Amino acid sequence: MNRESERIQREDVEVVKAEGWTDEALYDAITVCSLFNFYNRWNDAMGVREHPVEVYQRSAERLAQEGYAGPPAGKEE
Repeated sequence: MNRESERIQREDVEVVKAEGWTDEALYDAITVCSLFNFYNRWNDAMGVREHPVEVYQRSAERLAQEGYAGPPAGKEE
């Protein structure tokens, strides 16, 4: 999707839909891939560097417990 998106054909979409993907799920997946592609290019061009591994580990633990939306309302730390 990121390297050769112009090569995606209707048949490719139909294969994924046959596996149970909805139009909305495809839209979301394409959007996420596109945004990550943009952000990776932007970060590279701006000289943004990776965090230490500990930062990623803490983030993974938080996401596993709270998801992307964060804690439920009224449960903020």
